Amino acid sequence: MRPRPPAMRTKRRYVLARILPSGVELDQKQVYLSVIEAVTSLLGDAAAGLAQPAVVFCEGGYVVVRCRRGTEKDIAVALATVTAVADERIALRTVATSGTIHALRRRMKPVRQLSGDGEVKIGETYFAVYRYPRQKVDLVEKGIKHQKSLFFTEADLEER
Repeated sequence: MRPRPPAMRTKRRYVLARILPSGVELDQKQVYLSVIEAVTSLLGDAAAGLAQPAVVFCEGGYVVVRCRRGTEKDIAVALATVTAVADERIALRTVATSGTIHALRRRMKPVRQLSGDGEVKIGETYFAVYRYPRQKVDLVEKGIKHQKSLFFTEADLEER
C-alpha cells in the first residue's frame, strides 16, 4: 500500500506546554492519560475524538501534545485544567503552537541550576538554589523530612 499524498493527509498541530513545578520527572503514558481525561471532561467524548490528542514528547520540563488542525485552542484550554499526573501535583502552561515539532524544540529553554556552590544558608537552614528562565529563583530546603520551598524574586536578591 502506497502512502497518501500530502494533500490527502490530515493536518496536525503541536502544542508545547511547560510543566510546573520544574524538575518533576513524569512518565509519558501517565501524562497522556491525564491529558485525555482533561480533554474528555472539558470537551466531551465526541470533541475529544475529533481532536485526536496524543502526547508525543515529555521530558526536560516540557510536554508536546499533537492534535488535529483547528482544535489546538481547545487542547490548550484543556491542558490548563490538568492539575495532577499519577498523584504528582503539577500544572501545564501552554508556551507555543506550531505545525512541526522542530519549531517547538527551539522554544524550549532548559532549566539550569545556579552556577557556583548552589547552596545558601538562611538562619540555621541550608537551601539548594535553582534559577529558572524569567529571573525566577527557588530555594528548596536541604533534608529528608519537612521540606519547604522559599520563593524569591530578583528584587529580593538585590536587597541582600
